[in-house]
Amino acid sequence: MRILIFFVGMLASVLARAAGIDQLKAFWANTTSAQGTFAQTVIAKSGRKPQNSTGSFALARPGKLRWAYEKPMRLLLVADGEKLWTYDADLNQVTVGKIDQALGTSPAALLTGEALDRHFTLSEAGTADGMEIVEAVPKSADSTFARVRIGMKNNLPRLMEVQDNFGQTTTVLFTQFQPNPLLPQGAFRFTPPHGADVIGE
Repeated sequence: MRILIFFVGMLASVLARAAGIDQLKAFWANTTSAQGTFAQTVIAKSGRKPQNSTGSFALARPGKLRWAYEKPMRLLLVADGEKLWTYDADLNQVTVGKIDQALGTSPAALLTGEALDRHFTLSEAGTADGMEIVEAVPKSADSTFARVRIGMKNNLPRLMEVQDNFGQTTTVLFTQFQPNPLLPQGAFRFTPPHGADVIGE
């Protein structure tokens, strides 16, 4: 009887862990766009005081993203499907590059990319705070980060934790995440402000 209970417990544990990737795939299958708000914390390997910021986002697959840091700094990232624009409002400076180079193997590709398994190896990483955790490891040796942990709940991402190759950990908590909203026209269009310095293409 103890052996039976042990194996039933193991089976239940395996099934629970498997739910993470299933939820991520369900998110991909059923969600083509999203919007919401986030709180971000960056912790350096040195252990210095964490950097906290908040903002809002919108995304649409494939390859469209609007990520706006609002406090304590103003920084806007807009991916329009072809290019990635980064606008630093305080410096009045715009940086632009090709989206496939900027987002193709980045953590953002897990939400906005075209193929879930193309750039990442996915594995189950247990549960935490009521979320099923999926670990994504980049397949490319040229990636700037080591891994991403995604917390899934009710088929939606609630948390992303990115560990880069320099020992820095960035945690993004989605404080609101609305799937398939009616996004405003031009949400992913960016025009450099008058007088801004434009660096890149």
